Amino acid sequence: MLASMALFIAFMSASQDIVIDAYRTDVLKEPERGLGAATFVTGYRIAMLIGGALALIMADHIGWRNTYMLMAILMVVGMLATISGHEPDKKIIPPRTLEEAVWGPLKDFFSRPSAYAMLCLIILYKLGDAYAGTMTTTFLLRGVEFSATEVGTINKGMGLIATIVGALFGGTIMVRLGLYRSLLAFGFLQMISNLTFMLLAWTGKNYGVMVFAVAFENLSGGMGTSAFVALLMALCDKRYSATQFALLSSFSALGRVFISPTSGYVIESVGWAMFFLLTTFTALPGLWLLHRIRNAIELLKNEK
Repeated sequence: MLASMALFIAFMSASQDIVIDAYRTDVLKEPERGLGAATFVTGYRIAMLIGGALALIMADHIGWRNTYMLMAILMVVGMLATISGHEPDKKIIPPRTLEEAVWGPLKDFFSRPSAYAMLCLIILYKLGDAYAGTMTTTFLLRGVEFSATEVGTINKGMGLIATIVGALFGGTIMVRLGLYRSLLAFGFLQMISNLTFMLLAWTGKNYGVMVFAVAFENLSGGMGTSAFVALLMALCDKRYSATQFALLSSFSALGRVFISPTSGYVIESVGWAMFFLLTTFTALPGLWLLHRIRNAIELLKNEK
């Protein structure tokens, strides 16, 4: 029964994510994508906090059954938003056959001149940020030996706030900067943020440096995520937005999946400071490729 419920919830959750991503892609106009992505990141982070830490605290006081009932009631907020939301302005013709629904999104994407370069950019853009991010909590606990309470309060608590602020700030200034310049600027800040942890590795247990490193890393990460989600939306054809966004976001995790397992070996070989320096270099291929396909990215606003 437990396995069946877990499978059912995971399936429905993933399906809901795909539909929400598609709706956001279809309903937002080009100038709205940055702020729309920032709103998505903010809501997602707040939901993680409510469904994670807050749920655990409530379960300790009111029991698991009542906690699950309250979590279910909170889903009504999303239902009300769905009912009040409007349909996309442009009439979208859905795939006519199952074959078109399966192969159409792939055929459409890979028929574009810069398709393979865009796919590589999706894999590489957040690679340096993700590579360092897999080990930051371990580094704070074992590398510089902050307490679990200190790490939870600063890295998780303040980090969450910094991510939300970064996402909203990044989404707002994207309206002025445009997609390419936002990706470049925020990607550069993500790369530099890894060096702040290198500085912490050099200085040791220093609260000021820790706060600075965590705040900078989460702020720049939130900005980069807003621009990256906006890029994924811009790449989707509205006829296949659900399938294409799901596929592209899955590809974005490939780099992290393959490179993250090497982090432990690298740290044992060269130490924490050199590890964060190497993660900084890991961000360079994505920024280089971004510059190389600048024209293709700037043309996205004129595509369907």
